[in-house]
Amino acid sequence: MKYIDEFRDGATARGLARRIVQEARPDRRYHLMEFCGGHTHAIYRHGIPNLLPASVRMIHGPGCPVCVLPIGRLDQALDLATRPEVILCSYGDMLRVPGSGGRSLLKAKAAGADIRMIYSATDALTLAQRHPDREVVFFAIGFETTTPPTALIIQQAAQLDLPNFTVFCNHVLTPPAIVHLLAAPEARELEAVPIDGFLGPAHVSVVIGSEPYERFAHDYQRPVVIAGFEPLDVMQSILMLVCQLNEGRAEVENQYTRAVTHEGNRKAQRLMADVFEPRPVFEWRGLGPIPHSALQIRERYARFDAERRFPMTERTATEPRACLCGAILRGVKKPTDCKLFDTACTPETPLGACMVSSEGACAAYYRYGRYQEVA
Repeated sequence: MKYIDEFRDGATARGLARRIVQEARPDRRYHLMEFCGGHTHAIYRHGIPNLLPASVRMIHGPGCPVCVLPIGRLDQALDLATRPEVILCSYGDMLRVPGSGGRSLLKAKAAGADIRMIYSATDALTLAQRHPDREVVFFAIGFETTTPPTALIIQQAAQLDLPNFTVFCNHVLTPPAIVHLLAAPEARELEAVPIDGFLGPAHVSVVIGSEPYERFAHDYQRPVVIAGFEPLDVMQSILMLVCQLNEGRAEVENQYTRAVTHEGNRKAQRLMADVFEPRPVFEWRGLGPIPHSALQIRERYARFDAERRFPMTERTATEPRACLCGAILRGVKKPTDCKLFDTACTPETPLGACMVSSEGACAAYYRYGRYQEVA
């Protein structure tokens, strides 16, 4: 525990808080977006907003793969799950996300669909080997962090020549989403809360490295600090962003040096490049269509692509009218701005993906931040 405790020391946190107060100029405001939902949970779990001056505001970003998956793609997964020959495998968070009409994978499972919750991508491959008479479909989601394991099992399925295994691929990419927030027409909605800098995601950056962020730091003049998930990681990263903004710099800095390098994990990158290629466009919940922001399975592995094996039609769907999940993912609204928050929408009765996911902003507010907001 010593290694973890070093990054949770209260005296050091108070020292960093004093430094942030000293560095934050009274004549300006600092709007900093933590892109990753893991950072949102760390920020509220450890009470970091209470340590920041009023001039430093943290804005939630769309860095939760469960949250940004559009309802139409979930509806397609539900259609797959109801096919009698299919066993659909999914990570736990996805089972409770509401689709159209309040449907969910969990409700479909209760109604008789064969849906299995798995803990790793290899579990899906094992199921296909154990049930050669069934079509096993892995409902793959996630950022660059969870993409290499999916690529690996597709390679393994090819080596085993498994005829009954496919992947419904919904892996998305971080850098195009950040560029979209800064450059796309939808970004006009963020004028009330301009983004001055980013806390870069930690686990994603372990895979892709710090290099991909340099483009938009240069092109859009927004500093990026890649931050770890411990409270002192976050505090130090906020201080680094404040210092950059005060000095007029827009650079990529790596606070999480114990895990992230400039070039990232080259082996994982080669693995992803062998199996996947960018989609021309992919829709994100709350952000709309974003070019080259997601991955699809390459032609050489087409027989393991569920979208090619099973007849699937594009599905469009809208959020519940009163749900602000889309605006929360863009940073325009906070969870407490939603009339459904902590009333009709709770972790037990979620109406939006942001309340379901373990990385969702609404779940973070509900678990750690709602009483702080009232105070």
